[in-house]
Amino acid sequence: MNPSFVPIDGTPFLVASAIKLIVFFSVYLVTVAMLTLAERKVSAWIQDRHGPNRTGPGGLLQPAADGLKNLMKEELAPSAGHGVLFTLAPAIAFCTALVSWAVIPFAAPLPTPWGLVPMALAELPVGFLFTLAISSLGVYGLTLAGWASNNKYSLLGGLRSSAQMVSYEIAMGMSIIPVLLLTGNVALDSIIRQQAAGGWNVLNLTVAFFVFVNAAFAETNRLPFDLPEAESELVAGYHTEYSSMRFSMFFIAEYANMLTASGLMATLFLGGWDIPFTRWDDTGDPSVLKTVATLGSFLLKTGAFLFFYMWIRWTLPRFRYDQLMSLGWKVLLPLMLGYIVLVAAVLLALQAAGIGAGWARTGILLALNVVVLATMFFVVDRGRLLSPTTQRLKRVDVDRLRGRAIERSPLAAGRRAELMGD
Repeated sequence: MNPSFVPIDGTPFLVASAIKLIVFFSVYLVTVAMLTLAERKVSAWIQDRHGPNRTGPGGLLQPAADGLKNLMKEELAPSAGHGVLFTLAPAIAFCTALVSWAVIPFAAPLPTPWGLVPMALAELPVGFLFTLAISSLGVYGLTLAGWASNNKYSLLGGLRSSAQMVSYEIAMGMSIIPVLLLTGNVALDSIIRQQAAGGWNVLNLTVAFFVFVNAAFAETNRLPFDLPEAESELVAGYHTEYSSMRFSMFFIAEYANMLTASGLMATLFLGGWDIPFTRWDDTGDPSVLKTVATLGSFLLKTGAFLFFYMWIRWTLPRFRYDQLMSLGWKVLLPLMLGYIVLVAAVLLALQAAGIGAGWARTGILLALNVVVLATMFFVVDRGRLLSPTTQRLKRVDVDRLRGRAIERSPLAAGRRAELMGD
């Protein structure tokens, strides 16, 4: 066997791991910084304006200018707050956001003279369970920031964040169970190869994808789920009292979590680094060309989700808090409980019928998902659960409200004055 195709081990493994760590986290932090510029550019494009365009060519140096500004600002801390926890909170949020990516494979394995190098920082057998476990620890940073600030707005933001993450963490975890049922493995590399052979999970498990996307928005505190830092209600939420680089670390953590969630969505439901409509990338001998091509495929999918994050932020208003909790507990959780049972039953039936991984199974599961989504939106919901602000009024009530509006209008008041004068 070619030594380049044997898994790397020993000293070369340690050297390769160190190189991956240095290169990846350097690129990761630069990418997170540039996402702040991308957010402002996307918002400017949606609102038909220019956005940052004066610092560097096309505004490319704006993140560096923002970072320098925050670095030179004065570090302020509330005198009545808890000093140690106040400083530790942004570090917890920042570190958990960075470590969450460690197990996500971002390309096909790279052949080297010393062996085959996996394109993941840590190829753990527990796969995405590690990512879920580490990312869920980030809520401690937000909660501690709210409590240690000794500020009522910060405390309310921290409490909202903890309640929101607990609520949607359950839905997110349950949305991945159908992926496990389909793959039979929790390793992310195995999930990618299963999708390459049997169709992407966005087709096989559309309902689970829908729930996972909603839960990912809530977990990252992005609109329309940004209740923990609702400016119109809580000033700035849990980081109201923060300034300088402590303040920046929360924003770095937010964009890092966005990047991790986008990478996880691309891996679990869009085939990860798999190139669509071809088996060239996941069959045959590994090569440098395959590694580069699959890296490009993964970056495109992750970038599409990042753009979707920004698009939604500048398009939809935020939910009310009761709507947010209602969606998590009354809609997503019961939906996933029933969907898990349904998928398990269908997979058992397909296995008994001798239908394995392939386009036949994908077609059957896709039809099942279309039926479930149509039933949920057009039969069960009908604008009542997913849109609790809407209310169906009887025709008599509508006419009565219109009559009152007409009576109170300036034209009606003027007409009454004319009649009284006559």
